Amino acid sequence: MIDRRYVHWCRAALVGLGLCVLSALPAVPAGAQTCAGDCDADGRVTIAELVRAVGIALGNSEVADCLAADLNSDGRITVDELVRAVNAALGDCSAGPVTPADVVEAYADLLYENYCDSVDLAEDLQVAIGDFLADPSESTMTAAKQAWLAGRPTYLQTEVARFYDGPIDNEDDGPEGLINAWPLDEAYIDYVEGNPDAGIINDPDGFPSITGEVLEAANEVGGETNIATGWHAIEFLLWGQDFNDDGPGMRPFTDFVDGGTAANQDRRREYLAVVAELLVEHIESVKQQWAPGEDNFRADFLALDTDDALRMILTGMGTLSGGELTGERLAVPFETKDQEDEHSCFADNTHVDHLNDAIGIQNVYRGRYGSVFGPGIRDLVAAEDAALAEDLDGQMQTAISALMAIPTPFDQAIQGADTTPARMAIATAIDELNTQTDLIADAAEALGISISTTLP
Repeated sequence: MIDRRYVHWCRAALVGLGLCVLSALPAVPAGAQTCAGDCDADGRVTIAELVRAVGIALGNSEVADCLAADLNSDGRITVDELVRAVNAALGDCSAGPVTPADVVEAYADLLYENYCDSVDLAEDLQVAIGDFLADPSESTMTAAKQAWLAGRPTYLQTEVARFYDGPIDNEDDGPEGLINAWPLDEAYIDYVEGNPDAGIINDPDGFPSITGEVLEAANEVGGETNIATGWHAIEFLLWGQDFNDDGPGMRPFTDFVDGGTAANQDRRREYLAVVAELLVEHIESVKQQWAPGEDNFRADFLALDTDDALRMILTGMGTLSGGELTGERLAVPFETKDQEDEHSCFADNTHVDHLNDAIGIQNVYRGRYGSVFGPGIRDLVAAEDAALAEDLDGQMQTAISALMAIPTPFDQAIQGADTTPARMAIATAIDELNTQTDLIADAAEALGISISTTLP
């Protein structure tokens, strides 16, 4: 029995950002819910992990060293979060063994909160674009670009919910192709080098009006690169084509000023305003499908046999890790060395996209995002094979580190001989992600579930 006066002393010490030595902390059993401060997600909070969390709070190390202590994912660790970590170390974390139903419900909560945040940031982008279009200038254009960059990480983390016919990409009305489709043929939207009359913007006869309905109907007509809407359409309109070896595209703000550069400035303004509005609407539509207490996809998902729901979760993780991130987004541009094959080529933001896809996979594995703190797939795997659960958790962090080691900009990193440091870094990241994908399949097998990790 731990002396409760000792506990109170610990909490008081933490308020001053000190640390008491807790030498008799009970371990939380494997398969219990992930605890605040459980840096390695092994089902218990140790003295070393508390020391690590306090070090982060003091600014001595990075939050990435113990993401489990950053309960609201705001990039810092507060006194309240430290106190919760101590409570977890004292055995106040888990109400009992985790069930598949617990994990499925936490997953639905996680996605709803993730999509809520993505909608908020898309709305911020819409506001920034509105300000830019109302008063085009270098500064308002920069603010719109910054809002686009700020919105990307959160959206990319939702992509782990793809590839199983969910609300984002079901065949009937999933809006993924309207939100984040790529690669994008720039000439389908606007002028390009050597063709000043290219695109919908410069075709008033073919497209006399630019509305949401018109652009939705035009999306992917005539070819899968004929993208008319979404993040990358906005990206192209803000940055333009990228001919800069050392940075992103450099579209002038005067493309949106009457009498300025390029032609059809009024139509370009109208187009950008419409696609910004559509982006909010489309992400909002997916968010509503994960909202609690509604007759929607979430309700149907929670009513599934848990094996079927877990299969969907693991399929999203495995396919994003393998077929999409490793294959389409890394291996293809690595082989072709073609800038057109990179994900966010106009803004030179591809490295951020890669990283946050990987973080999204890790979030679901651990069952953690924002205020959602487990349980996750890891908890179920740990109950069946603790070593596998730990190996996969470590491999996810290794893969994230490998992605972070790729030099930027990505369009330059893919160039040159295979022996260049940049291409070797990409090859390493591909290898680490392949290992991660294999371990995700192993984790599914440990749960008695068979999944595919290749693109349909």
